[in-house]
Amino acid sequence: MRPSASYYPVAIAYLKGGPLAPQLNGVVSFKDVPGGTEVCVVVSGLPPYQPGHNGEPPIGPHGFHLHVYGSCTIGDPNNPFQAAGDHWNPTNQPHGNHAGDFPVLFSNNSFASMCFFTNAFKPADVIGKSVIIHENPDDYRTQPAGNAGKRLACGIIKWNYQWNHQYSLQYY
Repeated sequence: MRPSASYYPVAIAYLKGGPLAPQLNGVVSFKDVPGGTEVCVVVSGLPPYQPGHNGEPPIGPHGFHLHVYGSCTIGDPNNPFQAAGDHWNPTNQPHGNHAGDFPVLFSNNSFASMCFFTNAFKPADVIGKSVIIHENPDDYRTQPAGNAGKRLACGIIKWNYQWNHQYSLQYY
């Protein structure tokens, strides 16, 4: 018997900041796990938290969503990434329960990292969609998109093959 290893697909979106946050970059991975998907994000360059004033929303924590279209076209530099469309909502749920509604990202000296589980989709379901980081926190109530503000960064979800470090035994 000899050990062998293989590659397995992981869905990945590489985030790049637009004109409102050019320093922002990161990666989001979507790993197939029993019953759903493990989503992990690592991002740097997030704007620091700033409380809201005079009826304006705070900057951060940052809304984090899947959007319908795999387009990170900047378009209007004052309102970028509109070509990504609305939140991905394949089952027509009210906001706060869209498959594309993710937990907010907290800026810790411009850095955020987290993983979470969702049973709303599998990685293959989101290939070709986009991931967006927003300027403001999602309120998880306002229809249809949670009032999360301007779009700071975008990445398109694609397959990426990772090395499987677990060995399987094969017979000669």
